[in-house]
Amino acid sequence: MTSTSVAVVIPAYRVAPRVADVIAQIPPEVRHIIVVNDASPDGLSDTLARISDPRLVVLTHAENRGVGGAMKTGIRHALGLGAEIVVKIDGDGQMAPALLPAFLEPLLARRADMTKGNRFDDLSYIRDMPVVRRLGNLALSFLVKAASGYWHLFDPCNGYLALRATLLSRLDLDRLDDRYFFEISLLCEAYHRQAVLEDVPMRPVYAGEPSSLSPLGSISNFVPRLIQRTARRVALQYFMRDFSVVSVFVVAGLPSLLFGVAWSAWHWMQSIRTHVTASTGTVVIGLLAITLGFQLLLQAVVLDVSNQPGRHR
Repeated sequence: MTSTSVAVVIPAYRVAPRVADVIAQIPPEVRHIIVVNDASPDGLSDTLARISDPRLVVLTHAENRGVGGAMKTGIRHALGLGAEIVVKIDGDGQMAPALLPAFLEPLLARRADMTKGNRFDDLSYIRDMPVVRRLGNLALSFLVKAASGYWHLFDPCNGYLALRATLLSRLDLDRLDDRYFFEISLLCEAYHRQAVLEDVPMRPVYAGEPSSLSPLGSISNFVPRLIQRTARRVALQYFMRDFSVVSVFVVAGLPSLLFGVAWSAWHWMQSIRTHVTASTGTVVIGLLAITLGFQLLLQAVVLDVSNQPGRHR
């Protein structure tokens, strides 16, 4: 595969029946396999103790910290071992280790700083997905695009990741979420380091049980944090680090849109209360403000898409 030092980090919780098979499938070119036992109650320690792979390093949490907490422990250890690339693979068998070369190739070729799995490249997977779940994934994908700045991103809940150590060493790992928001928070922080992201097509693999992360449930849980991350990204990128035409569009467009909505809502309620139809001029003022604000913000999004890391490479 490569002489580059590659470390695979496996955050492990309730995966005792499957983790040994996952480790056995990891290519021999991988130098380190770091399994973080996140206080798993299912006999995981005994399972790992029976594995004789000399590459295996087992780290144990006394208390459960979540997938993000386990990954942060594993990443720090991998960097301490001198790993040049760190790969995240789950221990439940849903991420095929055989795909590792596809995840590593863009990093080794220096086309990207980070690669991420994309199950949505497989049309059969999308067709078989229930409509509600499909809509949930689409909504979540859009919100993550806005929060992270990676507008070409698909499948935001996919946790199959590979990152160059040079990127990880520049990230503040303490800003990454400890739970299921970990992957999304990682994308958001990587954007601020202008890391280039490349999707890697992959087929979903199920090892007897479905994913525990529901897109619709994720939307309700993640929306406040995604809005906060979006606001932070826009503020840092377009008002603190730089002031560009995108900044002007946001400054002019957002107040215009809010004014138009508030103006129209107020006069609409007044018309209902008094039974007096609003004048044409009143309607036009609200409509023009909404239209102008929407167009300015839409243009800001178009320019933001063109500004995403790696767009001009």
